[in-house]
Formats: sequence, structure tokens, C-alpha cells
Amino acid sequence: MQAPVVPKPRLEFLSSKPPPNYVAGLGRGATGFTTRSDIGPARTAPDLPGSSTGGAIGAPPQGGGVGRGRGKGGAEDDGGGAEDDEAEEKGYDENQTFDEFEGNDVGLFASAEYDEDDKEADAVWEAIDERMDSRRKDRREARLKEEIEKYRASNPKITEQFADLKRKLHTVTAQEWDNIPEIGDYTNRNKKKRFESFIPVPDTLLEKARQEQQNVTALDPKSRAAGGTETPWAQTPVTDLTAVGEGRGTVLSLKLDRLSDSVSGLTVVDPKGYLTDLKSMKITSDAEISDIKKARLLLKSVIQTNPKHPPGWIAAARLEEVAGKIQAARQLIQKGCEECPKSEDVWLEACRLSSPDEAKGVIARGVKTIPNSVKLWMLASKLEQDVGNKCRVLRKALEYIPDSVRLWKAVVELSNEEDARLYLQRAVECCPLHIELWLALARLETYDNAKKVLNKAREKLTKEPAIWITAAKLEEANGNTGMVGKIIERGIRSLQNEGLDIDREVWMKEAEAAERAGSVLTCQAIIQNTIGVGVEEEDRKRTWVADAEECKKRGSIETARAIYAHALTVFLIKKSIWLKAAQLEKSHGTRESLDSLLRKAVTYRPQAEVLWLMGAKEKWLAGDVPAARAILQEAYAAIPNSEEIWLAAFKLEFENHEPERARMLLAKARERGGTERVWMKSAIVERELGNASEERKLLEEGLKLFPSFFKLWLMLGQLDDRLGRLEQAKEAYESGIKHCPSCIPLWLSLASLEEKMNGLSKARAVLTMGRKKNPKNPELWVAAVKAESRNGNKKESEILIAKALQECPASGILWATSIEMVPRPQRKTKSADALKRCNNDPHVIAVVAKMFWHDRKVDKARNWLNRAVTLAPDFGDFWAMYYKFELQHGTEETQRDVMKRCVAAEPKHGEKWQAISKAVENSHLPVEAILKKAVVVLGKDENAAESGKN
Repeated sequence: MQAPVVPKPRLEFLSSKPPPNYVAGLGRGATGFTTRSDIGPARTAPDLPGSSTGGAIGAPPQGGGVGRGRGKGGAEDDGGGAEDDEAEEKGYDENQTFDEFEGNDVGLFASAEYDEDDKEADAVWEAIDERMDSRRKDRREARLKEEIEKYRASNPKITEQFADLKRKLHTVTAQEWDNIPEIGDYTNRNKKKRFESFIPVPDTLLEKARQEQQNVTALDPKSRAAGGTETPWAQTPVTDLTAVGEGRGTVLSLKLDRLSDSVSGLTVVDPKGYLTDLKSMKITSDAEISDIKKARLLLKSVIQTNPKHPPGWIAAARLEEVAGKIQAARQLIQKGCEECPKSEDVWLEACRLSSPDEAKGVIARGVKTIPNSVKLWMLASKLEQDVGNKCRVLRKALEYIPDSVRLWKAVVELSNEEDARLYLQRAVECCPLHIELWLALARLETYDNAKKVLNKAREKLTKEPAIWITAAKLEEANGNTGMVGKIIERGIRSLQNEGLDIDREVWMKEAEAAERAGSVLTCQAIIQNTIGVGVEEEDRKRTWVADAEECKKRGSIETARAIYAHALTVFLIKKSIWLKAAQLEKSHGTRESLDSLLRKAVTYRPQAEVLWLMGAKEKWLAGDVPAARAILQEAYAAIPNSEEIWLAAFKLEFENHEPERARMLLAKARERGGTERVWMKSAIVERELGNASEERKLLEEGLKLFPSFFKLWLMLGQLDDRLGRLEQAKEAYESGIKHCPSCIPLWLSLASLEEKMNGLSKARAVLTMGRKKNPKNPELWVAAVKAESRNGNKKESEILIAKALQECPASGILWATSIEMVPRPQRKTKSADALKRCNNDPHVIAVVAKMFWHDRKVDKARNWLNRAVTLAPDFGDFWAMYYKFELQHGTEETQRDVMKRCVAAEPKHGEKWQAISKAVENSHLPVEAILKKAVVVLGKDENAAESGKN
């Protein structure tokens, strides 16, 4: 038999030491490399206990000086070795740590000391860095914010992309929401039908249910064994429903008794809704009952230890009232009245807790005990039902307390006029220092007696201004107007002599009160004598104008008029004050008062053109054309070289169908070297008369003198366009653009003419050139968009409006055009975006109002249209839209109101409005007629737009 072979021992390559110069994989061509883990750490390890150096724990390393690691040199340079010598030769250490801020230069100054100079230098450089950083901080932050907005606009979030869809969710009804199918689990794994098992109900359960429903009329054996007096442990006790019902009835009766036993003794139970009241009653918990008991014990201790303390008795009675024991509360407060008979608070509480029948007796005992208590007498009067009994009680009270103003006022209020006068005569004797009683007596007396009363009051109350004001009102009411100013002046002087400071704010309020009372002269006298008190001389004009404006806002027109009248006596030649006063008279005065004021104004300021023009216009509006002519003649005599006067005279003659007079006036104005406006008005007159050749001549002469006045170029082009000379009109517009490249109406007129002559492509080129010459101009973008839409290029118009909104993101007219272009379901979203960009732009607001109008939201549409015409009263298209809306949904009153407001605003601008008002046939039409024509044009445009969509 062969012996088994002994296995060779396995060599442990991983734990054995490799041969010298061994490189793994060298035989198959691999190249060895060395890592930091092979050569160990770059720095020398610290001396550890038990090492060859034999250093003790905590001892410093050999050769290392204190602070050497912070750059401080040691006292001795013994240690170093060959490595230190090599580092010194190279100038740096290869094994030093790389610093991110200083780079490889970190060790250059490692040996230097960090002293106070270094610290100060670092602080200075840090301050410089902060200063340099803050210099352009705002600009940098604005640029960063703009970049972020651009990035967000070009890379919107998912939530922003679906924002319009989210907004539409509010239109989904509850029924539609419920009809949305639930997303279930439709995988094949869950489609397998599972086996359903049913277990029959056991007989024991059915038997138990039967036993619970049956009625038992005899005791079971276990109960008989216990004598029928005990409940066996295994048997559930039977609930006595009869007893429960009786208990509920008892609780209900207690609650009803508590409700009926109120303080007044009358029932407060609502016969129909008492069950609802019972449900709303607070059920007292065990904790609250415990708190009431504790409070009762505490208050009992208070009233026993100090029975003469009234608040203790009141608190104890109110505690019982809160607990629902009204009888106990009455008993406690009765004892309190016995213990504290001189406390009126206790008697008042006792009267409050008593029933109405007992309250009179309680208050009678109270006033006997404390006859000088005004509160008790007032309560006693209040408890009486008859007016005579009330007066009797108050008269009795005045016997004990004759100096009580409250009692005198109460008895006067209850008495008739004759008795009140007698009471007040006695009252001012008993209470001579109360101004209310004196003034009330003066109002009830005759004129002569009232003067005597006020004189007596002035003797008693020397520092009371109300007496002087009442005296002035008395004189004004009796027709002695000359005495009003004297009385106020004398009163102010007397009050100043008494040492009373005159507060102009207080006196102005008194003036407004006098105005509301109808005493206008008293108001004017107060303003005249007090408006300048305490105002510096250089601040008078600004302060007085501000006071008058505030009074006008509060509706105190006479006070404001008096302030302006006084200011004009001081500042006779201030045009601004005359204009403010004239505006006040125009808004709240009569034509006569305004004419009188303007006559006075031009007397002191004959060089003020606006005052002459306002006077002439008011005469013209009143229908007095000869008087308006006379005023303008006087104005021309006062200001002979005023172009405004010439043009006003021309307008007066032109509007009153006197073209020959208008032509003569303009000819004289041209001879005197009139400006470009004179030449324009001259051409308008010739256009009105139909003299095309004369009109062309005037326009050409005017353009030679004023080539940069764009309106003359426009009128020349429009003249050729009317005559059918389209090429000449094009030349006129092009010449005008050369002289006025920034004039937008010229670009728009040329584009419209090109579209009419050569089609859309030429018009597109003109508008593109106009946008290059005038970047960021919304009107040119709108014209381009509308031109594309008119020619059916919907896609191109959408691209243009998108570019326009990128160039002019805050333009309201562009947003309004964009809203009208999108389909109707998307307009709400577009409107919300537009309002975020330009909230108060009238174009956006008008489009939103139009959207509400189409949705039949009448009130919202009216509010938004009113907001639009308020923001832009000079834009006639908004007034036309507003008036059309009122014609459809408003009343005659609202229609008249819109018409009146439009006439007062006198709008001049608007695409439809200007096309109608500038037409030759409509040159003399009033605002009302132009408004009605604009409404017709709006209707035609809307019908055309609807038919185009269909």
C-alpha cells in the first residue's frame, strides 16, 4: 500500500515580505510608481513617549522655540540638518503646505513677526476692499437681477408654463370634478380574481341577538337565589329609560327657571326659539364649579374680615349672579348696603340686581342715605316712566345739588322752551363758570336779552372765545353785518390781553363750524383776523394756499374763499393765487362772482394772459360773444404782442362762424411775425373755406420759415391726399421725415399712404425704417401689427407683437393690442400678465373693462371704464366706449353724467376721436356730437371685427 502524499505547505504571499527591488508586474511589462503612502508623511512625526528620543509627555520638542510655528524665530538655530540647509539654498521648502490665497509664497514671510502695524495695514486693506465692493453694488445687483429675469423669461419653470391651465381650474364645477375618473391599478398582477370566502354566522351569535331583543318578565334562578336585591356579576344591568326621561325633564325645567329669573324680573324666554337658546347655553363643568366655590370662599373671607369694603360686597354679589343664584346675589348686596350705606357704587349695584318694582324702593333709600350723589339721582330719574315724574325727581335733586351741570342739562332737555329758559336762568346763577349753560340761555332769549346774557357771560368767563363767536353770530343773524368783524376783532384783542394764545388751527375749525351753521360773515371775520397768526412772512403764501385747498377738500367752500380773499389783499400781483381763486369760483361759485373776480384780477395783473383768456372764455361759454370780444380787445391793448391773445380772438371768431374776421386776425398776426401756430391756424381757416390753393400757399410759406414744425408737413400731405395727388403727398411726408425724423405721426401717415398705394410690403418697409430711427416706440409697433392683421397675416402679427413686448415690456397700448389678438379663453391670463407689468395704464384698464363688458359683468365693467377715463380724461376713445356701455346697460341719469363729464374734460386725443374731430365737416361740432359719432364708429368697427372672425 502506497503512503499518502503529504501536501506542500502553501506560501503566504500577502503577509510575507517582498524581495528587495521587487516591482509588481514587472515581468509582463508593467511600470512601477510610488505613492505618498509608500514614502510616509512629508513632515517628521512628533516625539512620542517611548520613542528613541526619550522625550517626556508634554515636553517641548528639541530645538523648537516658543512661537516658531507662528513665524517667530528661535533663540538658537541648532537644529536643522541637511534638509534645512537644502531648503535655505533653494529659497523654499518643497514639502510646505500649499496656500490657496498666497500660493507658493506662503513661506516667504513665515519668520516675520505679526505686529500692530501689520494688523492696522490689514484693517486698512479690508476697508478698501469693502469700499470698492460697495461702489458699484447697486449697479451690479441691478444687472444681476436683470440677467436673472432674462434667464427666467427664456427658461420658464414648469409651474409657470402651466399657470394659465391652473387658473382655468376655478371654472371646473364640483360635478365635473367628481366625473373625472380615478386612476386605478390596471396591472395584470392585480387583475387576477381573488378567491372570496364566506363564513356562516354561528348559532351562538344569532341566539345572543334573539335574547337581547326579547322582554323578560320574570327573574332568572340566579336572581331569585340572591333574593332579587342584587345584580349577579355576570348579568348586564338594565337601564331604566323612564328614569332617564324624568331626569332630562328636571334638567330642562331648571334651565327654563334660570332663564326666566332674570335681573329685571321679566321672562326672557323666547316661546319659539327657547330650545335653540338652551343649546347655546354654556354647560358649567366640574372645574368651573370648583372655581366658583373657591371664589365664594375667598370673597366670604373678604366681606367678613372687612365688612366696610364696598368692592368686596359688589364682587360677591356678581359672583352669585354669574353662578345663576340671583336671589343670593340680591341678599348679599342688600347686606352690603347696610354695611356700606355711604357707597353709591353699592346702591347702584343693588338697584341693578333688583327687579323693576323693587329698584325704585332701593334707589329711594339710596338717595336718602346719600342725597349728594348725582349718579343715584340720575338713575332714579331714569327709572321713572313719566316725563313729569322725571322732572320732579331732577328738581328734587337740584335742591340738594344745585351746582351740578349734569342735572341742569338733564332737566332742561326734558322741559319745554319756556321752562328751559327759566331753568337756565337759575342754572347760570348756580353754575356761572360753565359756558354751555350761558350759550344755551342766549339761544333761547330774545335779541336784547341774549346780548345781556352774553355780556354777563363775558364778565364771568374772560378767556372763553366761544362767547365772542356766539355774539358775532347773533349780530349776523339779526342783520347787523357791520358789527360782526368788530366783535371778532375786539374779542381776539381781549383774549390776547387776558394772556390766551391764539391757535390758528382751532380758530379755522371754528370758522368752518360757523360756515356749517350758516354764519358766513362770522366765518370770514374769523379767517380775516386769525389766518396770519403764527405764520412766518416768507411762508404766508404757501401756508394760506395749502389751508384753502384743505378746506376745499373738506367742503368748506366759504372758508376757502375767505382765505383766498385775505391772501389776495396781501399778494395783489401773485398770478397763482388769482388762478386758484378763479378755479374755486368756477367750480363752486356763480358766473357773476367769477367775472367779478377776474375783472379784479386783470386790474392788478394786466400782463397775465391766462386771466384775460379765462374771462373771455367764460363770457363765450355763457353765450355773450360781444363781451368776450371786448375782453380780448382790452387784453390786446394791455398785451399788444401776445400771440395767445391773437389765437384766442381767432378761435372766438372761427367757432362763431366768422371766417372773414378770423382770416383778418391771422393775417395781422402773420404780419407781426407770428410763430408756426399762426401759420397752421391760417391754413386751417383756408381748409375750412375750401381754398386749397391758398391753403397750399400758406403751408409752403410756413414750411420755408419753420421747416422743423411737423404739423405743417402733415397738413400738406393730407391736402394732397384729399385731392388724390398721392405721389405729391408721399413726397411731402418723406420731406417731413427728413426734417423731423422723430415725428411718429409722419411715419404712420407715410406707412398708411404706402399701404394704400403699393400694398403691405412698402408699408412694412416704412414702419421697419421708422422703428430703426425711433427704437422702443410702441405706436410704430402697434401700427405694424395692425397692418399685418388687416392683410390677414395672423402669424406675422403674432410674431411682431411678441417682439414688441420684448422691446417695450411696460407699454400699455402694446399689452392692450396683445389682449385683443389672443382668443377669448386666453384673455384673462393675458390681462393678468398685463396688469402685473403696467397696473395703472389706461389702455390695459380699458381692455379689461371691455372684457368684463362682453362677459356681462356690468358693475365691474362700469368701475373699470370709470377708472380708465379718470386716468386718461384727454383720450376720447375711452369716453366713447364708456358712453356706449351706458347706452346699453345704464340709465338716462348715468348717460347724462358721462356726457357731462366728457364735455368738461374736452378730450383731444384717441385714434377714432381724432379722425372724427379733425375731419373738415366736423370742425365746428360740439363735444356731444363728436362723442355720439365716435360711438357709431366704435359699433361699426366691432361689427366688422366680429364678421372677420366668423
